[in-house]
Amino acid sequence: MTSRELAIEAARAADDKKASEIRVMDIGEKLGITDFFVICSGNNERQVHRIQDVVEERLRGLGVKPARREGERFRLWVLLDYADFVVHIFREEERQFYNIERLWRDVEYVPWEPDPAVRERADGESREEEKPLRQ
Repeated sequence: MTSRELAIEAARAADDKKASEIRVMDIGEKLGITDFFVICSGNNERQVHRIQDVVEERLRGLGVKPARREGERFRLWVLLDYADFVVHIFREEERQFYNIERLWRDVEYVPWEPDPAVRERADGESREEEKPLRQ
């Protein structure tokens, strides 16, 4: 899989744990040390941890492990560095405070869709109908 496809898989995994404001940013030309940022938020430290776990599990299943992890102790901003892409999982308050999208506002967002394998929610509604193409 390409780094773009892996970044999208990370976004889909975060979506499966109800992360909010999920963005995949193509920063390769601007930053030079990585190709993509995946940015998402959790409501609290517990949800940040759950999002981290599912992202790592999904990518491990694809044969990819993070080279480095940061922020695991307090889980206010967890960073998973996969070299070609970096996953940022924020608690909502920290995301608003650091506002890293503002720093990278001139980069392109990568469109992605929720995991097609996860169609039905507990209430029986289709996730695809509820969540159209993301940017």
